[in-house]
Amino acid sequence: MAQALEFWFDDDADRAVRELWSKLERAGVPSLATRTHGRHRPHVTFAIAGAIPAATREALRADLGKLAVPRLWLSTLAAFSAVDNALILAAVVDTELLAVHSAVHDVLAGRVRQPSAYYLPGSWVPHCTLAQGLETGRIAAGFAALYPVEPIRATVAEIAVVDTHTGVAEQLFRLSGM
Repeated sequence: MAQALEFWFDDDADRAVRELWSKLERAGVPSLATRTHGRHRPHVTFAIAGAIPAATREALRADLGKLAVPRLWLSTLAAFSAVDNALILAAVVDTELLAVHSAVHDVLAGRVRQPSAYYLPGSWVPHCTLAQGLETGRIAAGFAALYPVEPIRATVAEIAVVDTHTGVAEQLFRLSGM
């Protein structure tokens, strides 16, 4: 079991990502929605660990209330080439986004088991996953179905710790006005 710290989008951005998932499906490319049986919402993951304990979640709740979470500009269609190939919509990286990411990891440091190196400061590529576990041909088909992508301006509406296997989520913070 692994747990992820996910930043979920406002309704408009959520709908826009779900439309991209639908375009992939129509092109015969299984989207993240299909692969996870609809368990996951469109999001950007800020951290993954073997476990994020209750005391650490409380510390995150306290710190998240002090942060100004920037809007995300999801604009670059890209792919990760790895064991679990993924098609993603990458976020523009700016100092505000990196500051929030760094603050999150300051809270997590030494308090979580088995942190994923891919999400640590300096390694993290902020993105919204569109599809994963794809063969090379499916990645190309996914690009063909989505390119060119209209950028999505996403406001973070909620922050949650999510079990990556079951999709069960514990909301840590809901941003005001959402």
